Amino acid sequence: MVPSPAPSSPEPASPAHGQAVELPPVQHKTVLVIDLVESVRLMAQNEEQVVRMWRGFVHHATTEVFPAHGGRLVKSLGDGLLAEFEHPAQAVRAAMALHRHFDNTNRNLPAAQQLHLRAGLNATQLYIDDNDIYGQGVNLAARVADLAMPGETVVTASVYDAIVVGIDADVQDRGESYLKHWPEPVRTWTVTPVSAQGAVPRMPAPEAATSDFRPSIAVVPFETRSHSQEQFVIGDLLADGVITQLSRSPDLRVISRLSTSAFRGRQASATEVGQRLEAAYTLSGSYVSYGDKVVINAELCDNRRGEVVWADRLAGEVMDLLQTESQLIHQLSEACSEALLHHMVQRTLVLPVPQLDSNALMLGGITLMHRSTPRDLQRSQQLLEAVVDRHKRVATPWAWLSKWHIMQVVQGLTAEPAHAFREAVSVADRALDLEPHSSLAMAIKGHALCHLGENIGESQRLLFSATDANPNDPMAWLYRCVWSTMWGNTADAIPEASRALELSPLDPQRYYFEMMLAASHLGAGELEKSIQHGERSLKKNRYHLPTIRTLMTAHYELGQIERAREMFGLVKQLQPSLTLATYLQTGTVSPTRQRTAKVLSALGLN
Repeated sequence: MVPSPAPSSPEPASPAHGQAVELPPVQHKTVLVIDLVESVRLMAQNEEQVVRMWRGFVHHATTEVFPAHGGRLVKSLGDGLLAEFEHPAQAVRAAMALHRHFDNTNRNLPAAQQLHLRAGLNATQLYIDDNDIYGQGVNLAARVADLAMPGETVVTASVYDAIVVGIDADVQDRGESYLKHWPEPVRTWTVTPVSAQGAVPRMPAPEAATSDFRPSIAVVPFETRSHSQEQFVIGDLLADGVITQLSRSPDLRVISRLSTSAFRGRQASATEVGQRLEAAYTLSGSYVSYGDKVVINAELCDNRRGEVVWADRLAGEVMDLLQTESQLIHQLSEACSEALLHHMVQRTLVLPVPQLDSNALMLGGITLMHRSTPRDLQRSQQLLEAVVDRHKRVATPWAWLSKWHIMQVVQGLTAEPAHAFREAVSVADRALDLEPHSSLAMAIKGHALCHLGENIGESQRLLFSATDANPNDPMAWLYRCVWSTMWGNTADAIPEASRALELSPLDPQRYYFEMMLAASHLGAGELEKSIQHGERSLKKNRYHLPTIRTLMTAHYELGQIERAREMFGLVKQLQPSLTLATYLQTGTVSPTRQRTAKVLSALGLN
């Protein structure tokens, strides 16, 4: 007889009938739903073969793909898988790896017997326990998987916003879709592996930039040693502050914050960051906070040689990071700048001649502003106004709120364009009252005046002052390009747009930069180049009206009338009430606008 075990702590009793069961913890995860296309037909034709191949696929997924990409299998349903991942980029790469599994096998099978997958991804808050995951986010991943064609992966906006186009994947904007049992349309993108043709193009440096011998530096968001969610924003505050400080130095070329933030949490080496952003140096580091104190470990790396040229440990107050003149950020920036320049000087002596919440609000407002749908634009206004309300004495939120008024006109969402532009000027003036030398505020006010057409000289003065105040501000260069396209020398617009792209190579608003480069080539009569850059822009954002109008005009003037009619159809779809008169009222009638109006009229707009 087996003796009874010694008494131990009692196991939790099963809940009585009708008793509430405690909910599992909520975590933010990326959900992958992947299934076998036409599984019923395939099983009916050759059940044994399909089962054998599917089991091999599940084994491959659970032993190789998921572990390599930080994923966990939640369910296997016989012809589909449900998995969860820590980060959207990991889930995207895993989905593409799973699609490749059947490639070799399918080559030896007739088309009717080949196995193909379709996948859907959604990043969301979920209830998670050891056995399952729960929540509407799972249902949404399944719904977007239904949109996928064989071999495709379709992702929601929450996944798209967290990946870097050209590094994690190439994308194709699918627009909004109405999903079964879903209350509102959902915007989705198809993601595909990065190809030589689809990779983020390296733009040729403009003539003016070839004489720029200043060392370039990328400041990556610092990483926390704590897993506490509220600590994450400190790394962004550090990077943002240092970038702002270093950008004021005439001796350095600083990569845009919107590009370097793409490397947050990716554990990329300094050399990789340098290669992606064409930066000679990378400033990175980690931090830990103890109550109201923060301790920072920073290091500066020479990317070309993969060596640390400076490292230091600094300590200060967490609240100091929120101040306009932060002592900690000033100390870090000054030490980094001195170390970088000292390192370069030393090399010339020994060698032969021959870059928490409030921050999240700001980023969300800026991102949604450029999504090009009315719902996103409305949400952007709410977020930016919240930042302005919290930090009334800080110029930057006011400047971006000014830009929001301009975006109303760009997207054709206001009946009074002139009023919106004047409101943008008024809000930009609030920013300049707080910070007279804000390059962003000067650039946005100059941009609004440029479109109003009432004070062209003042518009040009502000835009040139913006690039003088901060030669590393990509938006200032972009808006100078707009001015040159509309009122100045069109030959100047191309290097100005190229300079903007060079300063922000991984910007989430890259489609806007590419649109302006397309418009610049259009203004210079280089129609094929205009179409090339316009198509790149349209692929990232199919709702951006300026891109569509630029492509329409270029195709029409090149004699590609059918393609021009397709673009015209998109314009009418997005602005069904558009007339020639309302288009001409959107802004001042510049030469570029006259050309577009002529094409609209020729294609049938009354």
